[in-house]
Formats: sequence, C-alpha cells, structure tokens
Amino acid sequence: MEDLAIQIDHVSKIYKLYEKPSDRMKEALGFGRHVKATEKYALNDVSFDVKRGETVGIIGTNGSGKSTILKIITGVLNPSMGNVNINGRISALLELGAGFNMEYNGIENVYLNGTMIGFSKEEIDAKLNDILAFADIGEYVYQPVKTYSSGMFVRLAFAVAINIDPEILIVDEALSVGDVFFQSKCYHKFEEFKKLGKTILFVSHDLSSISKYCDRVVLLNQGVKLAEGGPKEMIDLYKKVLVNQVDESDLEEFKEDDAEDSLIANAQTESEDPAGSTQKPGKKNKKKSGGKKNAMAANGQSAEGRVLWKDSLTLNPALSEYGSKLAEIEDFAMIDDQGNITNSLIKGSVFTVKMRIRFHETVQEPIFAYTIKNLKGEEITGTNSMLEHVDTQSTKDGDVYEISYEQEMNLQGGEYLMSFGCTGYHDGNFTVYHRLYDVCNITVISDKDSVGYYDMNAKVSMTKNGVTKL
Repeated sequence: MEDLAIQIDHVSKIYKLYEKPSDRMKEALGFGRHVKATEKYALNDVSFDVKRGETVGIIGTNGSGKSTILKIITGVLNPSMGNVNINGRISALLELGAGFNMEYNGIENVYLNGTMIGFSKEEIDAKLNDILAFADIGEYVYQPVKTYSSGMFVRLAFAVAINIDPEILIVDEALSVGDVFFQSKCYHKFEEFKKLGKTILFVSHDLSSISKYCDRVVLLNQGVKLAEGGPKEMIDLYKKVLVNQVDESDLEEFKEDDAEDSLIANAQTESEDPAGSTQKPGKKNKKKSGGKKNAMAANGQSAEGRVLWKDSLTLNPALSEYGSKLAEIEDFAMIDDQGNITNSLIKGSVFTVKMRIRFHETVQEPIFAYTIKNLKGEEITGTNSMLEHVDTQSTKDGDVYEISYEQEMNLQGGEYLMSFGCTGYHDGNFTVYHRLYDVCNITVISDKDSVGYYDMNAKVSMTKNGVTKL
C-alpha cells in the first residue's frame, strides 16, 4: 500500500544453539545428521505496519527482539520466515559505530556512510557542513574514529543519519550515549522530522521519550508481539510485563477498547465543580462541593462500615489494576487545603494525597507510592515512602496502614491522572502487591501559568532608572 512506509508480515528469526562449537562446523560441512541443536526464536511471527509520517516506538524487555526487528528492516539480518516491505529510503542508527571504519577519520566515515545509504559524492558534499555542525566535535573530525569517545562517536553517527534527508529514520537506543545538550538537539530534530512528514521507527528504554514522541507503540516480549496501540496504554502494559503481571485478559482489553477514552472524555467535560463528585462520563456535574459532609454522604463503605474516601472522587471506570494482592489499596483520597476530598485543586495551595492499605500477609518494609501523569501518560511527578525515607516496618495479616503525603500544588493548570501503588520485596524478589493506574483525574485550577509542567514560583523585581518598581 502506498501509505505504508514499512510492512512487517509474519516475520520470524530463528537461531540454532549448539551443544559444542564444533557442532556448528560439522553442520556447515554437511556432517550434521547427528548434531544436536536447539532452535531459539529471536522473533516469532511478528506483524505490524508503519504508515508514512508516523513515529512508532518499539519497547520491550532485554531479549524481546527489538534490535533484531530493526536489523531485519535495515537489511543487516535476513528473516528466517516472513516478509518485510520498505517504501522509502532508510537511514539507520543502530549499534554504536555500525558502518564506521575505525581507521578512517570522521570526514572519511561521513562519505563512507553516505555512500552506503545511496548518496552520491556531490549530494554528500552539499550536506557536509550541516553534518559537521550538528556533530559539533571540532578538530576531532580529522582524527581516526578509533580515538573518539563514545559521546563523539554517537554525535557523528547521528549527525550523518539525520542530516542526509532520509524518508525513514530508524534509531536504536543511540541517544542514551550523548550528553543532555546533544540529546536535546536530537529530539528537536525529531520534531522537525515529524512536521516534515518523515517516518521514524524508535527503540528506547526511555519511556518518557516514547510517550512524548511516538504516535503508536509496539510491545514485544520474548520475540512475540504482545500488543500495539497508543503510547500510554502500551507503557502501562509494559510495566505489567516487567513484574510478570500480564494475563490474557490484559491483551484482550487492548484488542477491544482504548482504556483511556472514558477518563479523558470525563476530564475534558469536567465542570468548574471543585468537589469533582462522582458522575457519568461526558456529563457535567454542577453539584457543589460538600467537603467532609459530602464524603460522609457517600454510599460506599469499607469492610468495617467506614465510609470510603474514594466515593467522593470522580473515578476512572476503565482503570488498570493488578498485583499479587498480598496487600490491597482499599481507599485513597486527594484532600484540599479546606479539608475537602476533591478532584479539583487550586494551583499554589497545599493538598494531601492519602492512601489506606490492608495487608493479608507478612511483608517486610512495604513501599507506598503515588504518581501524577499527564493525559499522554508521561510521569510528571510523584514520590514513595522509600524515597521519603519513611520506616514502614514489617506488617502482618490484618494490618491496616494509612499514609499521607502533604505538598504544594505547583503543576500548571490542566488535567492530570493519578496512580497509586504498594510494592516491596517478598522472599527477596521485588513484588507488586497492588497497583491502580490512572484511577482518577486531577483538575488543577490556575489563574497564572508559566512555561512547562510546573511553576517554580519566581519572585520578580524590576527597577526603572534606578528606582525599584516591583
């Protein structure tokens, strides 16, 4: 199809693992009838498409097949089965220094890489100044690249890859090597590429970058494609993979529905109601805050008959929840500076995040956490009891903990999502006891916003002709 830049069709990559190195040679020489070899699938029947102009991320744990699929797309490896169709000129930045001759200097390697991609000397001549300016490695460009630091290496490699006007750019984790200023320059170039309608395929363990730059994300695990979809959903699913909490129902959910839609619709139609009391998605709630009285009027109750705090909040009907349930987050609240349980907070005011956790087994030093994300799923802020150096001690079956975090709301006005978690180490292994992702929205009300996600509360002074005005 003309609108597809990359088409991956049932691709598998199989490697043979031999008991002895000599067995590989025997098989290569035709004496492998009795050689024992185990087949290892680096990729197993993977299919997905990348449309023109899309930025698609690939995420997964180590050994999931991310780099293998990129090498197959770029022609470094051949698939054992399946087909790959590419519609456009590819520039790839895979393993650090791939395609560089260590004995050549920087400029010679620029011409070598450009020629390998398919550019003529005249075309590279026209791009050379841009490449050298982007790399910004000074006189080192005239030295053999074997003398470069890893940072200089990636600067030159990325400068070549991104400045030769490719139709498809493929990047595999290379940006993690450069310094913060170079990374900023690269991501700015990504934005330019997106505006020009270029196609980017991006592998990274930096989930914030995946969330910020990708239109769609493919999640791989042990060579198999688990799911694909929006960055937020795939990142949340990936976090489940990391703690072995994915089951078939999670995968079916992503096939059938977008778990975020209902909450975003709810958040976008939220009224100026400071209480944010429970309502149906898409309906304006004009009910005024009743503060603690409103909380007491809620219908929900705990096992002891206690009125639940969370019943005074607007909750996400499609939240993501998982964990071993050795402990359960049975209640939570956001409380404003007037003592009201509410989804709406005034910028600059003091508020409290509160959790109530019930334990069903002995747990050593549990960790209680909350995270605030934007609607794209980027983690904006948050903390946990370990970071705050709280001694949570050991629990036993039946213990109930309540933990409160008091802080000032300095986020910019807008909509955010709140997540809660209880984790720790059980039998020496990191364990998720209970997580609630995007369980409710936060509306920050502000009459003055600055640049970015949060306000640094600048104190402004000014003089005119030597006289202080502010």
